[in-house]
Amino acid sequence: MKDRWGNPLSYGDRQAAADYGDAVWMMHGYHPDTLAKIDQVLADHPDFAMAHCFRAAALASAMDKAFEDDARQSLSAAEALEDRSNPRERAYMRAARAWIEGDFEGATEGFGRIAIAWPRDMLAVQLAHAGDFFLGYSHMLRDRVARVLPAWSPNEEGYGFLMGMYAFGLEESGDYAKAEAFGCEAVRLNPADGWAVHAVTHVMEMQGRSQDGVRWLTKTEGGWTQAAAFAYHNWWHKALFHLDRGETAAVFEIFDAHLATAVGQAVELVDATAMLWRLTVLGHDVGNRWAPVAKAWAERVEHGFYAFNDVHAMMAFASMAADSDQDRQMRTLHRAAANASTNGMMSLQVGLPAARGFAAFARRDYAAAIEQLLPLRGIANRFGGSHAQRDVLLFTLSEAAIRSGDKALASALS
Repeated sequence: MKDRWGNPLSYGDRQAAADYGDAVWMMHGYHPDTLAKIDQVLADHPDFAMAHCFRAAALASAMDKAFEDDARQSLSAAEALEDRSNPRERAYMRAARAWIEGDFEGATEGFGRIAIAWPRDMLAVQLAHAGDFFLGYSHMLRDRVARVLPAWSPNEEGYGFLMGMYAFGLEESGDYAKAEAFGCEAVRLNPADGWAVHAVTHVMEMQGRSQDGVRWLTKTEGGWTQAAAFAYHNWWHKALFHLDRGETAAVFEIFDAHLATAVGQAVELVDATAMLWRLTVLGHDVGNRWAPVAKAWAERVEHGFYAFNDVHAMMAFASMAADSDQDRQMRTLHRAAANASTNGMMSLQVGLPAARGFAAFARRDYAAAIEQLLPLRGIANRFGGSHAQRDVLLFTLSEAAIRSGDKALASALS
């Protein structure tokens, strides 16, 4: 049995294969009911190993320890079927286990190796793409997709999703013109491809084209809002464009309608936090908007799963002057930094100094903020995210230089 893209399945039920293909398609489109779909498949076909692999990998790639137990259960169910699974499925099990155990680099390379062996496996490409994003591997975001494109033809189902991923990789690699062209074509093929819309949005952000960005997201809104599980991030970008234009009322309107309500997962919390931090640093009164965000982070303060999350949690705690939560977060980062894992490296090299820097800025110790944040400019990619997301480091550093009266540094950073 094969899936709709020709990849081998050990489970021999045609309806199960068809329903699994629908779940993969939904995953690419960031459909909010993706897990419900795969749950339905597994309810009808509990011995479908690849469906268990899908579920484990999807939960692991959320980068939120809150889903760890559920991901482990799915992985255990998959591994119980290992003897009757094929090599591709067993490779999924190994990669998913690496991710759950905190070996993000090993997991990403594992999914990448699956895509090399089976270049028509869009799910493996997407998971490797997500891993490269969380690791800050800009060029791999481009190259992993580029090497599977020759196995596809432009008129095939799913090719547009590959173009959207490739567009984002091109943007993160600095090839803005080509990225915009590929991204726009991907959106033309599938207006509901929120990731492709997002790739073009990143181009405009990096080029300082805030007016174009607002127009682009407004023009395409009818499509990307269908991808409700990812729409929050495009709303974040739209708010960021308005912030760049000094249109604060529009920023608050977007935040209240689309970001304040999207704090159920860590990836959503990151965007809400990053926007409130920028507003706070610029001196805007954000009212009581920090409270629910900090509360959601406090529920994760002991996780220490991903330094990128932990640093954003510190922004919230520092903005609330929540000393106890700041202390707990720093202990979590120190504990993570002591581990020989991907996140251990991230926490040690970037997470700890970034958290100290943001905390110092919040208490108006701008000299200490500069001391912690300045050395991170060249290595910030080591704790993941995109160029646009990591810009919060330089943004805060520049403001600290201005407020400390260090005109030379402020000028150098401008």
